[in-house]
Amino acid sequence: MNTMLVQFLAVGIGLAAMVWSARLFVGGASCIARYLRIPSLVIGMVIIGFGTSMPELLVSAISSIQNNPGVALGNAFGSNIVNIGLILGLTALIKPIAVASAVVKKELPLLLGATAIVGLLAYDRVLSRTDSIILLVLFTILIGWTIYSARKAKGDELEREYEQELSKQMMSPFKAILSLVAGFAVLLASSRALVWGAVGIAKTWGVSDLIIGLTIVALGTSLPELASSLVAISRNEHDLAIGNVIGSNLFNVLAVVGLAGAIRPIELDAAVLIRDWGLMFALTLLALVMGIGIRRQGRINRLEGLTLLSVYLAYIAYLAYSQLK
Repeated sequence: MNTMLVQFLAVGIGLAAMVWSARLFVGGASCIARYLRIPSLVIGMVIIGFGTSMPELLVSAISSIQNNPGVALGNAFGSNIVNIGLILGLTALIKPIAVASAVVKKELPLLLGATAIVGLLAYDRVLSRTDSIILLVLFTILIGWTIYSARKAKGDELEREYEQELSKQMMSPFKAILSLVAGFAVLLASSRALVWGAVGIAKTWGVSDLIIGLTIVALGTSLPELASSLVAISRNEHDLAIGNVIGSNLFNVLAVVGLAGAIRPIELDAAVLIRDWGLMFALTLLALVMGIGIRRQGRINRLEGLTLLSVYLAYIAYLAYSQLK
């Protein structure tokens, strides 16, 4: 069989298996947490919010181990760009997102701050192990703050929405454990297949692995967040739609980038800081302004959704054009 065809099959099958296994993994973990009587908001913010980013974590870790830093970093930065530009933009275009949760409004400034910290640490164009450990320490602190905030935020709108979702997904303890283990195993295998296929395509086409990471891999690993947000908005669970995106992005910039850099220090091109980190920061700032609402209640309307989506599509078009020159 043609090598290129095998590589495309590896990417396609890897992406499909990744979406399926991510839902299996998160569903199993959430049910186990329910049986352990962990509060719904803690489950939602920690297990669901961060768990949907397991594909990004595994793909970036495997890429870093295999000395493909472009895929590792491109996947993390690209996923955040996809989450805000494509997912929030498309979701708001379908139905405007009203942000009522105080928890969500507190997380947005944290996300902007975390994004800024990554830029500062990478300003010398090297993400060293020390820089990466700093990010992982900050992520540990974030986990602690998230659990503390979730336990205090009784009656928050986001808690109600997570409670509704969790009640629909309950399964027996045995099935929950089986889902958790099987989901992680398939996630690991599909991540390896995706990285192998993506790197192979990049080499065959003469495209940098960074571009592949920013586009195909980032879009693929963000499919669980896309599915979650579209389902949430269809059920009028507005805070859940944006909360999943914020949680995923926080996980990406702190845990995913931190783990990848801790495994193997990453050297960055100037273009990565100016073009990719710069756009990620700008989109995060836009999400903050829209979500918190300066002169109005936090709300991402259809026009703002179209703006976010247009920025994402223009970015992808620019990346494609830059490779054709």
